[in-house]
Amino acid sequence: MTPRDLQEANGEEGPGTLRLPPLIAPSAVIEPGARIADDVRIGPYCVVSGRATIGRGTRLDNNVTILGEVLIGEENRFHTNCVIGGEPQDVSYKGGRTRVVIGDRNTIREGVTINRATEKETGETFVGNDNFLMAASHVAHDCRVGDHVIMANGVLLGGHVRVESHASLSGGVAVHHWATIGGWSFVAGLSRVLHDIPPYMLCEGMPARPRCVNVVALRRNGVEENWVGALAEAHRLLYRAKVGLEAAREILVSKGMCVPPVERVLEFASRQKNGRHGRALDRRRVA
Repeated sequence: MTPRDLQEANGEEGPGTLRLPPLIAPSAVIEPGARIADDVRIGPYCVVSGRATIGRGTRLDNNVTILGEVLIGEENRFHTNCVIGGEPQDVSYKGGRTRVVIGDRNTIREGVTINRATEKETGETFVGNDNFLMAASHVAHDCRVGDHVIMANGVLLGGHVRVESHASLSGGVAVHHWATIGGWSFVAGLSRVLHDIPPYMLCEGMPARPRCVNVVALRRNGVEENWVGALAEAHRLLYRAKVGLEAAREILVSKGMCVPPVERVLEFASRQKNGRHGRALDRRRVA
């Protein structure tokens, strides 16, 4: 809904003071061209870009800033002082038209920043559905965050990071650019993530390493007990005994433990091995 739309909805004719509906605070700045669903709540001193789209049921508390091209789905909540769609913090960025896409039912707490993408990949920074990003966390350019992800206070994602669905990152975790956080994993507070984090694992340290299976999350979500045991054996072989990927696969097959989650861990480890510095996405090589 643009200012002109608001003016027409209020019966305004010609120039004059714009009378905003009660869902949008009079001090909010809505640039012409913004597309805003009728029931979106926008609080005092918010700024919304003319290239923004905001879906139904979304709420912006006070002092939220939406910059550039940002597509926001339905029933999201943005708390005070969020900045969404700022330019990527990348010295190679030359002002190309890129964007942020955010799904539905996300909670974005105070001071969260989500930057637009560069032109090095798809031109899109993406956040999925049902995520909880706590205060002062940062999603850098070209990141892709799945669904049901929890990022606690002060989590920092470097550029081009992938966070798969159902992953949890505790307070103060810093993730190196191009790293991948596997699904259903947990990264303990203040960890330094330099390498990919395997799915289903609990990791911590500087740098973060897989310490055990994320048993609590798996059991809470009804994962079969024999699958949990198989994952524990895969963890022992890969990250404690360090028998190697192919040897671990043979042992797990011989024990009848190659259940779907274990297959996923083995596939993840194979991709990671083919990457650079323990990061599957970082396949660049110095000439």
